[in-house]
Amino acid sequence: MVKPSRSYRVFQGVNGVVLTLVVLVTLYPFTNILARSFSGERQIRAGEVTLLPKGFNLTTYKIVFRDEMFWRNYGNTVLYTVVATAVAMVLTTCYAYVLSKKHLKGRGVLVGVAVFTMFFTGGLIPNYILVTSLGLKNSVWAIALPNAISVFNLLVMKAFFENLPADLEEAAQIDGLSTYGILLRIVLPLSKAVVATMVLFYSVSFWNSWFSAFLYMDQTDLMPVTVYLRNLIQGATGGGNAGAGTEQLSQVGANIQSVTIVLTALPILCVYPFVQRYFVSGVMLGAVKG
Repeated sequence: MVKPSRSYRVFQGVNGVVLTLVVLVTLYPFTNILARSFSGERQIRAGEVTLLPKGFNLTTYKIVFRDEMFWRNYGNTVLYTVVATAVAMVLTTCYAYVLSKKHLKGRGVLVGVAVFTMFFTGGLIPNYILVTSLGLKNSVWAIALPNAISVFNLLVMKAFFENLPADLEEAAQIDGLSTYGILLRIVLPLSKAVVATMVLFYSVSFWNSWFSAFLYMDQTDLMPVTVYLRNLIQGATGGGNAGAGTEQLSQVGANIQSVTIVLTALPILCVYPFVQRYFVSGVMLGAVKG
């Protein structure tokens, strides 16, 4: 075994120090937000909270968790995210697979239509009129369908499909597989990395989305948790929460933003480690034998 040179060991040491500093700088804001969410009002307003909670306080968490509407809206968020992500993945995958075929007639037009929507939209009012006229208001489809395809995600999947070996599909055609069979049994199993990435992108987008629900939902029990927490922030900072005492209201107003960030980011942070492994896996390694 060749012994690493001195310069290489120095490089490894410097590289390790730099990467450690980057990790610490990245983690600090998250750690600070988590500490603020468990800290007391006086310590927060005095700027004493850094990495550890001070004046440990669970008032805001208790107020949020005791509210039945919070759990109902949280369930709505899960439902909307799952349905909207499933719809988005089906449409994006099918569209990207079609666009990846260079022999397709009119391929340039279809790509142009997709790219055109990145720069030009119908506008807020026309979209609202369209969703309302289709009878989609107060339903999950008002959230899922208008945002079903992200052009950026579409182009990423298209580029990935174009790099797949054509020999695999030709062999599958010889074996009698149809176009849908090739997509489901050959292409998608070899595309776990990009599919997992797109699922994460769409899930995060729909999970954090609040404006579509705020616009198309008229009933409180249909709102996602992001709208619930937005209203809670507005009520706490505006002093409009009549159900809480003055002391509780002050505490909620002090750390409601931190609690909101923790509650909305925690599920995504829990799911991410299970998806992250696909980002760096070599799914095509050994797929084609020379």
